[in-house]
Amino acid sequence: MAKSKVVRSAVVLSALGLALAACSSSDASSDESGAASPAASAEGNGTLVIGTLLPQTGSLAFLGPPEFAGVALAAQEINDAGGVNGGNVEIIDGDSGDTSTNIAAQTVDRLISQGADAIVGAASSSVTLTVIDKVTSAGVAMVSPANTSTELTDYPDNGLYFRTAPPDTLQGQVLADQALADGNQSICIMALQDAYGEGLADVVDQVFTENGGEVTEKIIYDPKAASFEAEVGQCAATNSDAIVLIGFDESKKILQEMIKQGVGPQDTQLYLVDGNLSNTLAEGLPAGIMEGVKGTTPGAAPSDEFRASLLETDPNLVDFSYAAESYDAVILIALAAQQAGDDSGASIAANIASVSGQNDEGESCNTFEACKALLEDGKDINYEGQSGPINLDDNGDPARAAMGVYVFGADNTNSRQDTVVADVPAAS
Repeated sequence: MAKSKVVRSAVVLSALGLALAACSSSDASSDESGAASPAASAEGNGTLVIGTLLPQTGSLAFLGPPEFAGVALAAQEINDAGGVNGGNVEIIDGDSGDTSTNIAAQTVDRLISQGADAIVGAASSSVTLTVIDKVTSAGVAMVSPANTSTELTDYPDNGLYFRTAPPDTLQGQVLADQALADGNQSICIMALQDAYGEGLADVVDQVFTENGGEVTEKIIYDPKAASFEAEVGQCAATNSDAIVLIGFDESKKILQEMIKQGVGPQDTQLYLVDGNLSNTLAEGLPAGIMEGVKGTTPGAAPSDEFRASLLETDPNLVDFSYAAESYDAVILIALAAQQAGDDSGASIAANIASVSGQNDEGESCNTFEACKALLEDGKDINYEGQSGPINLDDNGDPARAAMGVYVFGADNTNSRQDTVVADVPAAS
């Protein structure tokens, strides 16, 4: 069923803290599933409680440490600056697992029962799709630092869902453009079977072919398969100039099979994406095997100061993917509650696009403390995040964002090669 566009309100709430949740259709009383939309929400209790729904286990567990570190660092800075509306923000951590378990639903139930006003997560788009109705029907705001599936752009979310990572219309364009710029005339795409994998594969396919390239095969695979011999063999048979691998933790098995079949990174140019661009991918493989592999991940280059602060929060970090987006998600939630003078989920949702600088309006600021001071002076603000420009649009997506292009060196670790900052293309 086609989903209608979600229009979000940017009104400042009254002193009573009441807000109308923006609706997903002309009928504000229900969404497409027939479930009742939340009515005007009562004001919060004076304490901003943020729950996390991030991967401690599952196929994206490698993303968990930097995301949790980003959340913790933001909360610390908020509280050091006097908190939100005079009170400290409280963080309740929770595991999202992946779609092979029911962990996410159990975590959401716990967070709601513990009074979460907003939830940061999930990292996986598919996990978010399993719990978004439960979260939004409870009147809780949801801000993902890593969801990129285009399916979430116009999802009927009662105006309560947002994300600080851009949808894959941007990543797909940047990745396809990079493959073409590198001189590849043909690519084989391998993508896991879920909303993220299939959606990103479609964008790469479209952009690459529209600009003169050939997609020889687009193979959608089951990430839980015991073996990827057939899928890799199918891709190898195309003799493509390059392979685009869109996956999660199972990419380790696929990489090993590619090497076995003679289409490994030293034989065929390989491109990765945010879901598998990890320095842990080549663990146990020969030195230099990843040299020349390229990949994309949303976000601007983290400053040395920000990286140092993250390492103080978690000295064991080896990757920084989505740390900035997680940090920005918490800061935006806090600023929205501060602007509203209220910490309820509806209040946060009604103000979050405004404090992000929707339509690039408001006075720029890049820390909670500086932004809070402007709000207290009655100014409109435009929070410029650690992840780059955010400027949430009417769908809760970043309207403009940064995309990093990375390359692996001889030591099998990746470093940023380039950063592309662009308006996020609309889904076709």
